[in-house]
Amino acid sequence: MKYILASGSPRRREILSRMGFDFELCTPEVSEEHGDIPVWRLVCELSARKAYAAAELCGRDCVVIAADTMVAAEGKLLGKPKDRAESERMVRMLSGNTHQVYTGVCLIRLDTEEMSCFSERSNVMVRELSEEEIREYVDSGEGDDKAGAYAIQGAFGKYVTGYTGERDNIIGLPSERLKKELELLMKEE
Repeated sequence: MKYILASGSPRRREILSRMGFDFELCTPEVSEEHGDIPVWRLVCELSARKAYAAAELCGRDCVVIAADTMVAAEGKLLGKPKDRAESERMVRMLSGNTHQVYTGVCLIRLDTEEMSCFSERSNVMVRELSEEEIREYVDSGEGDDKAGAYAIQGAFGKYVTGYTGERDNIIGLPSERLKKELELLMKEE
């Protein structure tokens, strides 16, 4: 069985490699437009769009893995920032607060046409940051392509005072849950 990762994220590639998977990449373009739905459902819907688009391009002997991550803070959804000004606003929102990170994952096993979608939530606590720390972090560019404009595994990690849930979920792919769901999917014959 061949595994296909429907994501361009280097962090997801790293997590899947660390888990011991041999996989190929397929990064189809999909619309991220959405209505007003709960964030846990939104990340599942967006990951399903990616999975279905990738499945159209794969053979029958594939399992497609797709994911989408979103940060929620102060009642707002924080995706990838459009520019440094938006990144600065996002980091300022995170400063001194607890926020949530949601990752939705969709798995499609093409030979049996089985599908599994799930979401995981983690809470992240961030200490109060000075304006200088916010500017320095944003200017580093580390958070430019990341939901919520930060990377817990990078320089921003020093500002995190704690978290609940799986760290890999915060990075972008909940490895423990993914492993369990893949085991279940592969048992179904």
